[in-house]
Amino acid sequence: MKNLACIIAAGALSLAAAGAAAQDKPLLGIVSISATEANNVRYIQGATKAADELGWKTNVVDAAGSADQANAAIQNFAQLKAHAIIDMVFPYSSIGAGLAAAGDAGIPVVTWGGGLGSSVAATNGSGGPMAIPVVDLMVKKMDGKGSILALTYRTGEVCRNREVVMDEIVAKHPEITVTKNEVRIPGYFEDGAQYANAWLASHPAGKENLAIWGCWDDPAIGAIGSLRAQGRDDVLVYGINGNAQALENIKNGFMTATAWQDSFTEGYNMVKMLKDIKDAGGAWQAKAAEVPAVLVTKETVDAFLKDHPEAIK
Repeated sequence: MKNLACIIAAGALSLAAAGAAAQDKPLLGIVSISATEANNVRYIQGATKAADELGWKTNVVDAAGSADQANAAIQNFAQLKAHAIIDMVFPYSSIGAGLAAAGDAGIPVVTWGGGLGSSVAATNGSGGPMAIPVVDLMVKKMDGKGSILALTYRTGEVCRNREVVMDEIVAKHPEITVTKNEVRIPGYFEDGAQYANAWLASHPAGKENLAIWGCWDDPAIGAIGSLRAQGRDDVLVYGINGNAQALENIKNGFMTATAWQDSFTEGYNMVKMLKDIKDAGGAWQAKAAEVPAVLVTKETVDAFLKDHPEAIK
C-alpha cells in the first residue's frame, strides 16, 4: 500500500512536472475510478510492475467516480503525449472526450472493465462473466425463492454488466423479489450499511430466504456491519472481486461467497499487451483478454488461500 500511495501521489503532480518525467521515460497514464479500492489497488500494482520492467513511468489519477474527471485526466495525458493510457472501470461510452483527445494524439487507450468499443484497443476485467458463478450459487442456496437486496453502481461498466447478469439469472425465478439500491464512490461502505439497515427492518428473520448481493465486495462488507450489529445470521451475503476483507469475512462465516478477480495479473498483462499494441501500430486488432475468476466459499477458502496467499496481503 505504501508503494501505491507513492504512485497515486505522482498522479497529483503538476502537468509540467509530469511532462518532464515523460521526457525521461515513456509515460503510462492510469485513470482509476477509485484508486484506493482494494481491487483497483491490485490492478495498479500489477500495471506498475510491468511498466517498471518495460522502463516506463506511471502516473495515476484518481477520478473518484467522476466521468468528467476521467475525461479531463485522459485529455491531460494526451496533452503530455503519454505513451499509452489505461482507463479503469469507466465505460468507454462515458469517456468519449478523452478517447477523442487520445486518438488525435495517436495514443492507444485500453480499459479495465470499461468494455471494448469506440477506439479502445483492448480490454480485460469485464464484469459480467465474473458475476455468473456467484449469482448462480445465491439462487441455488435460496431454493429459487425469497428476497435479495442488490447493492449496485451504474456509473461503472463492470457493475452495470454484473447487474445485468444478476437480472437475467434471477428473472428465471419469479418467486425471488429484488430490492435495488445504488451506492456511491466514495461512500460505498457507509451506503451498504445504511441500505442494509433499512432493508432488514422490512425483512424480519424467519419469514423467507434472504440474501444481500454486492456488485463488488465492499458494499456487501458494509452490509455485514449492519447484520452483525443487529445479530442477524439468517441473511446470506455475496460479493465479487475477492478482496482481502471479503476473504476474511468468508473464513469467519460472515460472507457466503465471492469471485476472486486476479486484478494484479490483469494489470500486469494489460501493460505488456500495450507494448504489443504500440509495436503493431495500425495493424493492431482490438480484443478482450480476460483472466478467469475463481469462486471462493466457506468450503474452499482455506485451499484457495493456500494456493493464493497473496490474496490477503
